[in-house]
Amino acid sequence: MRMRPTLSWTPAADLPPGTTDLEPVVDALGAGGVLVLSGAGISTESGIPDYRGEGGSLSRHTPMTYQDFTGSAHARRRYWARSHLGWRTFGRARPNAGHLAVAAFARDARVSGVITQNVDGLHQAAGSEGVVELHGSLDRVVCLSCRAFSPRRELARRLEAENPDFDPVAAGINPDGDADLTDAQVGDFRVVPCADCGGILKPDVVFFGEAVPPQRVEHCRRLVREAASLLVLGSSLTVMSGLRFVRQASQEGKPVLIVNRDPTRGDPHALTRVALPLGTALTTVADRLGIPVGGPAD
Repeated sequence: MRMRPTLSWTPAADLPPGTTDLEPVVDALGAGGVLVLSGAGISTESGIPDYRGEGGSLSRHTPMTYQDFTGSAHARRRYWARSHLGWRTFGRARPNAGHLAVAAFARDARVSGVITQNVDGLHQAAGSEGVVELHGSLDRVVCLSCRAFSPRRELARRLEAENPDFDPVAAGINPDGDADLTDAQVGDFRVVPCADCGGILKPDVVFFGEAVPPQRVEHCRRLVREAASLLVLGSSLTVMSGLRFVRQASQEGKPVLIVNRDPTRGDPHALTRVALPLGTALTTVADRLGIPVGGPAD
């Protein structure tokens, strides 16, 4: 199944309003067996903007599609110039209270698993284990010809060597690690090929219009089947890649709880949507459950 390149979604007028009542979330985590599905909204407090919230990057930025990337050398050059700059910012981002709370819930055996739509690695940096990266990770690069994987830091060194004077100032950074640069700022940025076969290199992330690997989808479906409830954190659920798991949980009669400031495409399937900042909300839930929230080394 290919991820639909849906960039916008208009909430129905009859959607119930969000609430500030955290008790359903407290109750679900108190019972345990909660599967977490996170989106870009959980990383905004780490300085990484989301796509669709207030000031979201879609107001100024159209994400790269798989078709554009594979079909145009110009598009690849533009992508790698912008992503090379954006990756530096991603590398400086640190987990926030929301990431730390999710890791704390897992250590206390309240969370059965974490599926993230994000590519920033912040759940793992906070101490969460076994995170399913639904859309891949910016930390890895794959060759489209020989399928060899390599670390992003290795590619960064090669790009630095080929573009020693490349140091533009970006207007902003997007959730996919893409920095906002003009064509003039991209200039004659030099892209490097696969070191093994000379093929085209691509970040190991799922672009819009690209298929999420079927085995990854099935793994997530199994996690939903085994969970007692599904907790959605910071996702508008606009694209089907995440929404399908909400629909599955609902069809299986499992409670779906959403913490997101704005309405989501999954609201009709949810028991509740809590319209509070994620860091505040999850820290409050942890306090009510008597679960300490600390760093990964705590």
